[in-house]
Amino acid sequence: MLTDFNTASVMYELGIVLVALIALQALLFFYSSLRSVLYARAHQKLNLQALRTRVLAEVKQEQLTQEAAATTWSGFRKFRVRRISDEARDIKSFYLVPHDGKPFPRFQPGQYLTFSLKRRETEKPLIRCYSLSDSPFQNDHYRISIKRLDPPPDTANIEPGLSSNFFHREVVEDDIVDVKAPSGNFTLDLSRNKPVVLIGGGIGVTPMLSMLEGICGTESGRECWFFYGIRTSDEYIMRDRIKGLAAQNKNVHAEICISQPNTEDVEGRDYNYKGRVTLELLKSKLTSNNYEFYICGPGAMMEALTSGLKEWGVPDTDINFESFGPASIKKTSETSRQSKALSQKRLEIEFSKSSRTIEWDGSCSSILELAETHDITIESGCRAGSCGTCLTALKQGEVEYIEEPGTLPESSSCLTCITIPKTKLILDA
Repeated sequence: MLTDFNTASVMYELGIVLVALIALQALLFFYSSLRSVLYARAHQKLNLQALRTRVLAEVKQEQLTQEAAATTWSGFRKFRVRRISDEARDIKSFYLVPHDGKPFPRFQPGQYLTFSLKRRETEKPLIRCYSLSDSPFQNDHYRISIKRLDPPPDTANIEPGLSSNFFHREVVEDDIVDVKAPSGNFTLDLSRNKPVVLIGGGIGVTPMLSMLEGICGTESGRECWFFYGIRTSDEYIMRDRIKGLAAQNKNVHAEICISQPNTEDVEGRDYNYKGRVTLELLKSKLTSNNYEFYICGPGAMMEALTSGLKEWGVPDTDINFESFGPASIKKTSETSRQSKALSQKRLEIEFSKSSRTIEWDGSCSSILELAETHDITIESGCRAGSCGTCLTALKQGEVEYIEEPGTLPESSSCLTCITIPKTKLILDA
C-alpha cells in the first residue's frame, strides 16, 4: 500500500512538472509571437515614417521647382536692398526684395543671382554672379553674402574685386539693383536620400549654407556632413546658425577647420580641426566613399579634393563643384600643354553680328577677352564657365575648353569665357 502511495505521489508530481513545462512552453511561444508582432509593427512604423519623410522631401522639392517656374522672370528685374548685415571681416550679407512688391520665385539650393551693376566711373555695366546663401524655403527675401576683394594691381581688364568693392563701398540700404532670376546647375536635389557631404572653403561656403538649410528644411533626416574651411576665425560667417542647425538636427555633422586659429580660439569649442579640409580628414570622418560630394571654394582646394576623391573611387557623377572667377579647377598638365599649343596658333575669328573679323594670336586668355579687347560686347558673369551668361552660338568651327565648365553646352554653342579657338571660327556675336 505504501509503495502504491509513493508511486502515485511521484506520478502526481511528475504531472505537475509536465503541466508546468507545457505552460512555460506555451508562455514562451506566446512571448516570442508577441515580440515578433511588436517588432514587425515597429519595423513597419519605421518604414512608414521613412517613407513619409521621403515623400515630404519630394513634395517640398517639387514645390520649389513649380514655384520657381511660375514666378520667374526674363531679363533683369529691380530689387531693393532691404537690409545689409556685417557677417565677418570684409564679409557682408545683402537682403533683397522686389522693388515692385510682386511675388518672386524660390530657388534651388546652390543657385546664384546675376547682377548688372551700374558704376559711376563707366557707362558699361558690370555683370557678376553671387550665390544665394539662405534657405530655399523662405519666401521673404533673397540673401547673398559677399567678401570684399581688393582688385589685383596693374590690371587693365575687368577683374574680381570691382564688384565686391562696389557692393561694400557704394551699395546702401534702400538702393535699387538689377537682378536676373536665380539660375545655375550646381544644385542639390532635396528629394534624394543618399548621404551628402558639403564642403565650403572661405566665401565659397555660401551655396553650401543654402544646401544645408535645404536639407534641414525637409526634415528628411538625410545624413549630411558639413565641412567649412577658413584661414582665421575672423572669416567665420553664420557661426551661430551653423552650430544651431547641427545641434537641432541629429543627421547634421558640422566640422569647422581653421588653418591659422587666433590665440583666443579653443579647439573643440570654436573649431574642430587646425588645418585645411583635406581628403585625409574626409576619410577619417566618413564611414565610406558612398556619398554625394558638393565643393565650392579656392581653386587649389577644389582641385586637390576632386582629384583625391576620384583616386578614392568616388564616381564623377557624385563629385559636384562650383567655381567663379579665379577659383577655377585647372585641367591636367597634358591637356593644359595642348591648350597652350592651340592658343599660339594664328586663326581668324569672325564676329558676325558685329561685322568684325579678328585674328587670334594667343595674346588673350579666352575668346571673351579677345572680344572685350576689341570692344565687341559679349555678356559675361562668373568668367569660370559656371553661370552660362557668355554662352554664344557657334556658327562654324571648333573651340577648346581651357577649364572644366559647370555644364558642357551643345557643340553648336560655346562658353566664350573659358574657350580658345581650335579652328577658324564664326560666332554669333
